[in-house]
Amino acid sequence: MKDTVLLLLETSTEVCSTVLTKGAKVIASRYCDLPKSHASKLAVQISEVLAEGGITVSDCDAVAVSEGPGSYTGLRVGVSTAKGLCFGSGKPLIAISTLKILAMAAVGKADKIIALIDARRMEAYCAVFDSNGKPLSKVESLIFDKESFKELLDEGSVIFIGNAADKLREIISHPNAIFEQCSPLAENMIIPATEAFAKKEFKDVAYFEPFYLKDFVAGISKKQLL
Repeated sequence: MKDTVLLLLETSTEVCSTVLTKGAKVIASRYCDLPKSHASKLAVQISEVLAEGGITVSDCDAVAVSEGPGSYTGLRVGVSTAKGLCFGSGKPLIAISTLKILAMAAVGKADKIIALIDARRMEAYCAVFDSNGKPLSKVESLIFDKESFKELLDEGSVIFIGNAADKLREIISHPNAIFEQCSPLAENMIIPATEAFAKKEFKDVAYFEPFYLKDFVAGISKKQLL
């Protein structure tokens, strides 16, 4: 049986990354952390990794994209691009939770994993996972204080991973707490995307939308929001 070829797109935060895989092997990858560059960089990244792999989208088995939560603009760019590629090539669409992607980067580093995406001030989107990256809670939007996650921390080691980890570092002081400030990357989508493909867990290309968690509000000044 041939190895699964996947095109993986991650655009949910300030980082834009693209990976082409065959089986569990990375064939080509691109990364960019320039602010607000998703719209201009993602198509270039896709073109480059496909060229490096010597294939086209039609040669891939599926396209996988981070579904959120995260940046409204980043998610829209990633999901619309992925849907366009799937529609044009007839390939299936896979969507992976942004928090799951973060959790996969922390597998084996602690007894529990708490994946975090920055929302605003002391708020973040978060979910709890076990040491293998299996979800133990639903995705929530929480405002943190010094007592946050105390029960989990008293039970054993907990790694807080994501671009909101430093928020927790400022207010939580516990010997079992580990903090890793980072953004989700396409390379951490390989295992969940491959598993989703094997189970045929595909999204409807016509109707799939990003998981924003909060409703998008346009046309309001930053002063009003703060």
